[in-house]
Amino acid sequence: MQASQTECNDLSLLFPFPEGWYFVASRQAILKENHIQKTWLGVQIVAWSDDEGRICVAESVCPHMGSDLGPAAGGQVRNGCLVCPFHGFEYDTSGQCVATPFAPAPRSAKLKVFETRELLGLVFAWWGSNGRSSQWNLPEDPPTGPDWGELEFRAMQFPGHPQETTENAVDLVHLRYVHGYNNVSRTAPVSVNSTCLKSCFDFRRTQTIAGMMSFQFDVSAVTYVFGLGYSFVQIYERSLGMDSRLWVLATPVDGRLIDLVLVGQLREMRKPKRPVIGMRFIPLNLRTKIMGKIIASVQKRDVLQDVAIWSRKRYRPHPRLCRSDGEIAVYRRYCQQFYPDLDSGQDLQELRSVRVS
Repeated sequence: MQASQTECNDLSLLFPFPEGWYFVASRQAILKENHIQKTWLGVQIVAWSDDEGRICVAESVCPHMGSDLGPAAGGQVRNGCLVCPFHGFEYDTSGQCVATPFAPAPRSAKLKVFETRELLGLVFAWWGSNGRSSQWNLPEDPPTGPDWGELEFRAMQFPGHPQETTENAVDLVHLRYVHGYNNVSRTAPVSVNSTCLKSCFDFRRTQTIAGMMSFQFDVSAVTYVFGLGYSFVQIYERSLGMDSRLWVLATPVDGRLIDLVLVGQLREMRKPKRPVIGMRFIPLNLRTKIMGKIIASVQKRDVLQDVAIWSRKRYRPHPRLCRSDGEIAVYRRYCQQFYPDLDSGQDLQELRSVRVS
């Protein structure tokens, strides 16, 4: 009886996979590795590019005899096609088998392919409830140019769920209590437009730089949430006149773990409004890199503080909210659309046990 109860408690931690777009890898990583394999929303997938730059994300199972297509099993990309290590079947980026070594390619041999979308070299794939096609799209690429630096990546994996991590977009109180931000204030009400949630707020924080100097950052942030796997934050630091961006990409791995990837980008600081450790005397490209390192260090510290909480918390379908909790209820209602199998009378806790059992 005790073992059965323990098993039930473990299963209660498993959430269903919310429908939406989820990060796979950067185009650069896919090209560098030739092709990649990973566990993504409970399935093994492979991703590769053909010679024309078309990227395919597909289930890593050969429809011929079931061989794994990942690099560890011997799968490889040749002339833009994914080649099965077992019998040499070749698949193009549409998933269709186009050649075999000893016979004409069977038209019925086709990989299970996921819809993809690419933003600034970030590759996403659609996970649909019961396999249905995409119901909405991600936003267009943000404005870019030579004054924007390279994308910087930081990744971590821990027990959790993207609904819980994305909830931070509206949870301003935790910014003060967990991270020590000052003067946190909402600059506009949280707004929801179909699958996009927008959250705007200002804050200040004091940060010690290089162990030498304390500097107060005066920040305005606008967060755009598209589904539970994609959050995009526009950040403007007033006292320096510094623009930066942050993508927070949460992807379920297997129903228990999630991959959280932070992607940062900083705009060149051509004329800082005030000097920071002699920053005005440092060459432009180096100045941007130094500030990028400082910002990345701050963001990493904040996220690690959150991970310690996220990885241990339990989802509460009916939280006991207070006045300072702001728009948590608005966010929870926004999330419901990404569970299309959810009956009107069910909450997420009930749906979770139905799917797991």
